[in-house]
Amino acid sequence: RVAIVGHSGAGKSTLLNIIGLLDEPSSGSYELAGQQTQTMSTRRRDRLRAEILGFVFQDYHVLGHRTVAENLQLKLAINAMSFKERGAAIERVLDDVGLEHRADSLTRLLSGGEKQRLAIARAMITGPQVLLADEPTGNLDDENSRTVRALFDEQAAQGVAIVVITHDERISSWADRVLHLDAGRIKS
Repeated sequence: RVAIVGHSGAGKSTLLNIIGLLDEPSSGSYELAGQQTQTMSTRRRDRLRAEILGFVFQDYHVLGHRTVAENLQLKLAINAMSFKERGAAIERVLDDVGLEHRADSLTRLLSGGEKQRLAIARAMITGPQVLLADEPTGNLDDENSRTVRALFDEQAAQGVAIVVITHDERISSWADRVLHLDAGRIKS
């Protein structure tokens, strides 16, 4: 569990995007899963991102006109799973995040905490090795923040690496390691 902290404009989200293969570094090198990312084809980067990374975005990035289950089905569309396997995966992850009763609800009708738990469910559903989260508790009350930390704890206990960008002291004190970023550089 790693927290990356720093003031606005320090480069936290940029670093997270580089780790997540959404952006490329302007200098230096980056290795993920034993492979240099700079020499990867776009197709290989996309496949690696889908196979080992899960993303939780600050503003959720859920489709409001779709149901909770449909949002998760879209994430699974790129995986070679049968319809039955997809259904079981959706049931399991919704149970994990406490949204099993909302599977058929339109996401625009969810509370902020429910949308964040859906975003976490979407990140977890493919069984990522690394979960990347940008301000996952930034819009949440204390109770929902505790729920998010508990969900991340469960993932970490299963061997998932958690990398969180945060201004939230509850998250940074929860992390096993805190990296301070200033002007694009990690400070010890």
